[in-house]
Amino acid sequence: MNAAIRGTGSSLPETKLTNADFARMLDTSDEWIFVRTGIRERRVLEPEQATSDSATRAAQGALEMAGVAPDELDLIVVATATPDMLVPSTANLVQRNLHIGRPIASFDLNAACSGFLYALETVHSLVAAGRYQRALLIGAETLTRFVDYQDRQVSILFGDAAGAILLEAEEGQGDVLATILKADPGFSDLISIPGGAAARPPSPYTLTQREHFLRMDGRQVFKLAVQSMEQVARDTLERVGWSIEDLDHVVLHQANRRILNAVCERLGIPDSKRPTNLSRVGNTGAASIPLLLDECQRAARFRPGDRILAVAFGAGLTWAGAALRWSIDLPVPA
Repeated sequence: MNAAIRGTGSSLPETKLTNADFARMLDTSDEWIFVRTGIRERRVLEPEQATSDSATRAAQGALEMAGVAPDELDLIVVATATPDMLVPSTANLVQRNLHIGRPIASFDLNAACSGFLYALETVHSLVAAGRYQRALLIGAETLTRFVDYQDRQVSILFGDAAGAILLEAEEGQGDVLATILKADPGFSDLISIPGGAAARPPSPYTLTQREHFLRMDGRQVFKLAVQSMEQVARDTLERVGWSIEDLDHVVLHQANRRILNAVCERLGIPDSKRPTNLSRVGNTGAASIPLLLDECQRAARFRPGDRILAVAFGAGLTWAGAALRWSIDLPVPA
């Protein structure tokens, strides 16, 4: 058995946070932000909602495209670094929101911005092993709740979103042809949220020190991201036996335009094979790749048989690659 991708879905909040909005809050400008990041705006989840809400909307889109009812699912996995709460899992809350009529398996997975590809290998392996028939895989983040709006280097990068795919067991080669996962904890301090969990539980001190916000050493991260994404892309292609020329699309984690440009230049990836939504949504963490997959599918950019390379990099440090053979052949919604 293997796993086929039957449907995609996504969710973007309506509220936009533009570079002009940042210019009113911080010593910055639209030009300064765009030149350094390639971002014009990002989305912010409504105050009364949380990660499980946007994850549920993305899940519903994937279910509808696949023609699968919630009660036909037997597994839900949510890749997120920004869950609704420490316990229960966000996946458990999505299961509740979908009103599934029986208990099924659900759990979260956190590999930061690489989380969707980490979860893809996990879910694909479980489905291919015959343990589950239909699984929802969701990448969802509410990162704007964890950025320090006094920090112009970090706060300008992140937005909220969710993306989902529906995987179904099938005989044959399947759609997930190769995955590679990597992590190096020697650089774990380069991207972190120090406070709020067991090592540094909430206290007046952690609050005054702003330890509950995302911290990042951008210069070091840039160098390591480019190196790691290039290498895992090459390793993934070698594992599946493809060349750059064989690819129809390269779906990169939408982190920063300078990172993406450097990776594509090193690999020789032309702009025509490189879909992007970075300028409109910013860095959406684990939601980045499934959000872009859904946008491409609904815009009829993907065709059955297309060869897709997906690559991500995130805190941990983590990085990952996946080779996909696209098989969804459905009418594109009007």
